[in-house]
Amino acid sequence: MQEEKEFIEALINPKTQNQAFEKLLREYQKPLYNHIRNIVLNHDDADDVLQNTFVKVFQYLKNFKGESKLFSWMYRIATNEAITFINLKAKRNGTTSEALQSKIVDNLKADSYFDGNEIQLKLQKAIISLPEKQQLVFKMKYFEEIKYEDMSEILGTSVGALKASYHHAVKKIENYMTTN
Repeated sequence: MQEEKEFIEALINPKTQNQAFEKLLREYQKPLYNHIRNIVLNHDDADDVLQNTFVKVFQYLKNFKGESKLFSWMYRIATNEAITFINLKAKRNGTTSEALQSKIVDNLKADSYFDGNEIQLKLQKAIISLPEKQQLVFKMKYFEEIKYEDMSEILGTSVGALKASYHHAVKKIENYMTTN
């Protein structure tokens, strides 16, 4: 914890800020990209959201109080940015976020950054049929292997509620995969 506190101080200090932020990018760019990509599904959109996330992290770092881990705080920002992005994109296209996600999944096969097969496409379709919270919990647990305790900090939900959401999501996905 002391090491993280010192790192945050280095990020805020104008003399050490650039070097510390480069370290932050090296450590978190790939996992945050993967997290965002799991939510928005499209590579170019994920890049845009990632950039917005790091801008917000840099902008609000001085307000970070250390009540959660830096990792959790950044993931919360990334999650909120990704959800906001989807909702705004859907609104601009005159559709719902659910319909937009469905269209994105349908277009995944043509996405040169998607290397999945038919089963993975079917899994994505099953996931987007879930309520938003269950989608997030399932993706964070299944794809990113984030611990429930960390997820609790990121999403501001109790561990018990997260476990229940994951359980319900798995049951719904199993049902979708066997009936469709």
